Amino acid sequence: MPPRIDDLAHEVLSPGDTGLPERAAGLTVAEFLETSPRLGEFWTPLTVLDADAMRRNAATIQAWAASKGMELMPHGKTTMAPALWNLQLEMGATGLTLATPGQVRTARSFGVSSIMLANALVAPSALAFIAGELADPDLSFRCWVDGVGTVEAMERGLAEALGAETALPRPIDVLVELGAPGGRTGARTLAEALELAERVAGSPVLRLVGVAGYEGSLGHDRKPAALAAVRAYLADLVALRDLLLDRGLLTPGGIAADDVIVSAGADADLDLVAEAFAPAIAADASAGRRTRWILRSGASLVHDHGFYRGISPLDDLLVPAMRGYARVVSHPEPGLALLDGGKRDLPYDEGLPVPLGIAPTLTGAATGDGARRLPEASVTALNDQHSFLRADDPAASLPVAVGEVVALGLSHPCTAFDKRRWLPVVEHAGSDLVVDLVRTFF
Repeated sequence: MPPRIDDLAHEVLSPGDTGLPERAAGLTVAEFLETSPRLGEFWTPLTVLDADAMRRNAATIQAWAASKGMELMPHGKTTMAPALWNLQLEMGATGLTLATPGQVRTARSFGVSSIMLANALVAPSALAFIAGELADPDLSFRCWVDGVGTVEAMERGLAEALGAETALPRPIDVLVELGAPGGRTGARTLAEALELAERVAGSPVLRLVGVAGYEGSLGHDRKPAALAAVRAYLADLVALRDLLLDRGLLTPGGIAADDVIVSAGADADLDLVAEAFAPAIAADASAGRRTRWILRSGASLVHDHGFYRGISPLDDLLVPAMRGYARVVSHPEPGLALLDGGKRDLPYDEGLPVPLGIAPTLTGAATGDGARRLPEASVTALNDQHSFLRADDPAASLPVAVGEVVALGLSHPCTAFDKRRWLPVVEHAGSDLVVDLVRTFF
């Protein structure tokens, strides 16, 4: 990362930075952190990160991937936080995966030099940007194509962006995306993927460097039918790599001179990806052939208390590193309390927040389960700015008071970070000392 990541410490905080204490306005991030702020100063609703848990999770997923013969290029869209990208790169990640050209531009502005765009790149303006970036010999960039129409759109867009007089510094590296009927994007059959690869091989502005896909859209749980669908898809992904090698269509690409790429997504299906890739990794080793088997797990950095905790095969190794905090603002019925955080503040697309306990002043045990546990209670619904906290027993009362703060376990990191510009980071679970502010770029 270039010096710009250090420049974030010199950004001046303002009253428009949601959740920060009033006294932070006018101070730089560094100046504010020098005052040893405590969570009790911050305004609810709030999302808080745990520095120790994130570092342990980053090390855990990196070591796990390496033990399986895979690289990790974590999905940066999860956090859109350069400081956290830097943490993952320092732990050994070989680059970042991103989802949109705008995210790629942000990553480049922070000096990220190894990028996979897990999407098509067809807008002329975005193609013009990438064409300019390819003049940097240190940039390793690749994107996905899933149909001949995508290739044709890239060629037209580059011609429009560059004109007749300007040459592309070097071809754009692309991976053929394999999909499946009923899935998301991607060529629907191996035959379609082969036809696409042949079209890419004949393009003067593109270079085929591998195959990729996203198995997560085929199975959203761990039921036998979902597991079977994911296994079958991953077997086809490996078979496509082999088919393209046999046809002589894969051009060496990437950082090394003799490698090709096979990439799968996987937070929920980490074990299935490792299982599917293992025989091919062993065969490559026997043949003296190098392939870059790339995992794109993004949510593992912070894990969660909901969707991934219920489905990740590494749940026993990863720990939730984010919490929500919301204040009781109404207690209109004995078994119902309304909190001041809702859809605009907390993720809800893959499960509602989970009440963990009461942290009355956001001090002491603020990032643990709270100063006292709640009885059986659940968040049953969210409005724009309210959460409905109900006793699970309709006849029971909730022992909460207006003004108290509820610690919440969150679900799905990918929709947690976009709610805030700055997220406070405590040193470890059980501490209320804020040691950093993480800046997001959504």
